[in-house]
Amino acid sequence: MARILEPLVVGRVIGDVLDPFPPTIKMSVTYNNKQVCNGYELYPSSVTAKPRVEVQGGDLRSFFTLVMTDPDVPGPSDPYLRERLHWIVTDIPGTTDATFGREVVSYEIPKPNIGIHRFVFVLFKQKRRQTVNTPNSRDHFNTRRFAAENDLDLPVAAVFFNAQRETAARRR
Repeated sequence: MARILEPLVVGRVIGDVLDPFPPTIKMSVTYNNKQVCNGYELYPSSVTAKPRVEVQGGDLRSFFTLVMTDPDVPGPSDPYLRERLHWIVTDIPGTTDATFGREVVSYEIPKPNIGIHRFVFVLFKQKRRQTVNTPNSRDHFNTRRFAAENDLDLPVAAVFFNAQRETAARRR
């Protein structure tokens, strides 16, 4: 367990976004057949379409909620707008992917302006199929508060990637 959490601790996802948790489900996040690994850098131009998010555990009677946030808004040195919500999908059946769930907040393309941003995917197990309350705003989102308000337990999986603003030369 410690090895799975270590990159989340080093990357300050544990602390800035989440409390320590025991990972119990394997989650796979891929953009254009490129798997997201903790701390790897992806270019914003390569993450414009929704990723494929697979829940590799549970069963069809268990349901999960996926949250994607950016805790480094507007910039990592002074993230006074922490967190920016990018996506919420709920009621994802175990052993399937996010397309089988209910998108309650549409996917927003990551567009970091200042510095290197972390984009965090968090998977929560739901106690039952439910209606998750949709946040009023994407700004000042708080993953911990969202989980508490929607009766979600500790996360069961999390992964993050880094991205920074691309120069015109980089996009070619």
